[in-house]
Amino acid sequence: MEKTIQFGLGFVTGRPNVCKVINNTYEHLINQFKNMEEKVELTIFILFDLGYQYTTRVDFYGLMPNVYKDVKIKYITPEDIEEMKKRLIGREKLTKEEAELFFGHGHAKGRNTLMYYALLRGMDYLLFWDDDEYPVACMKNEDTKEITWKEQNNVLMHYKYIQNADVTIGYHCGYISPIPYVELNEDVDEKLFKDYIEAISNEVVSWDSIKQKFIKDNGITYADKSLCNEEGAYEIKSDGVGKWVVGSTLCLNLRHIDKIPAFYNPEGARGEDTFFSTKLNDSKVIKVPVYHFHDGFLKYTNILRKKYPKILRKIKLEDEQIAKRFIQASRGWIKYKPLFLYIMNKQNYNEKIKETYNKLKVGILEVNKLFEGEDCNILLEDLKEYDKNVKKHYEEYLKTNEIWNKLKK
Repeated sequence: MEKTIQFGLGFVTGRPNVCKVINNTYEHLINQFKNMEEKVELTIFILFDLGYQYTTRVDFYGLMPNVYKDVKIKYITPEDIEEMKKRLIGREKLTKEEAELFFGHGHAKGRNTLMYYALLRGMDYLLFWDDDEYPVACMKNEDTKEITWKEQNNVLMHYKYIQNADVTIGYHCGYISPIPYVELNEDVDEKLFKDYIEAISNEVVSWDSIKQKFIKDNGITYADKSLCNEEGAYEIKSDGVGKWVVGSTLCLNLRHIDKIPAFYNPEGARGEDTFFSTKLNDSKVIKVPVYHFHDGFLKYTNILRKKYPKILRKIKLEDEQIAKRFIQASRGWIKYKPLFLYIMNKQNYNEKIKETYNKLKVGILEVNKLFEGEDCNILLEDLKEYDKNVKKHYEEYLKTNEIWNKLKK
C-alpha cells in the first residue's frame, strides 16, 4: 500500500486571528489535494504564545468543529514546551542552557519548537504560515487600475516543488512591510527618512524598494500575473553569505533534515529567517510561483470570507496602532542589525556599525516628527546594547545549530 504523505502547516502565533485564517481556508486546503493520485494528510500545528498580546488560551481554541473532521490539529501549549524541555534534560540529551536556547516562545524558538514537534510526529514536509497572511493574490490592471483577486493553491504548489528541494519559498503581495505610507512631499525630509530606513534595513527591506512602492502604488505590492498562473519557479543561488528566504510560506523538506538549519534571533530581536538563510548555502532552495496576501496591519480580514476590496487603501501614519506597530518592528530589526552586519562582514564590522548608528541618529529626528507622541530614540539604546553583545549573540547563533544537529541524531 502506498504511504500517506504527511504535510504539516505551522503557525507560530500570538494573535487569535489564526483561528479566522484556519476556519476560512481549511476547505480550500483540503480541496487542493482532491484530485491527486497520492494521498496527502494535513496536520496543522498551532504553537501559541500568551505573552505576545496578553491573550487567553480560549482565544486560540476558536476552531470550528468541521475543521477537525478533515484536518488533524495539534496544539503546542506552554506546558507542552516545558514538559519537552524537562524530558530532554532528564534523558541527558540536552543541558538546561541548551534547552532554553533552542525551545520556547518568540520568533526563532517558536519555529524550532514547532519544527521539532513536526519531526517527532513523522511529517514529511512542513510549511510555515504567518497568522496575518491569506492564500489569495491581488493583481492590478495598469490601464484601468482595477484590482482582481485570485485564490492561490498555496500548499499544493509548495508540495509540487519541495519533493525535489530542501526548502521552498513563495511570494507576498499586499502590505508587505510594517512601514506605513509616507507622502514624500516638502514636509518630509526625504534624505533623513532614507537614512532611517537604511539604518533599520536588512536583506529584504531596502530604501529603493520602499520608495518605489510609495510612489507607484501607495506602499502596496501587487502580484505578478505570470506568477499567478503558476509559472516561473527558479532555484535561489547563494550570494556568498546565504540564500535569502523569509519566514512565511517557507516550506521545509523534513525528509532532508540534514539540509535544514535551525532558526535563531538575539533575545527580543527579529531576524530568525535571516539567520536561517545564512545556513542554507548547501541546501537546494526553490522560489515557487504562489502568493500569500500579507495583511500586515490586519485591516482586511474580510478577504478570508472572499469579500475582496475594490481598492486597497494607503495605511496612514495617523492611526495610533500603526505607529506602535512600526516602532515595534523597527526595534525588532535594529536589534538584529549588529549580528547581521557581523556575519556579513566581520572585517569591517566596526566601520559598518558606526555608519548605521550615525544614519539612525539623524534619521530618528525625522521619524519622531512624523510620529508625533512617539519617541524613537530608544532605537539608539537598542543598537548600542546589541552591538555590545554581538559576539555573545554570534556564539548563540552557532550554538543553536549545534543543538539542532544533536537533536536530529
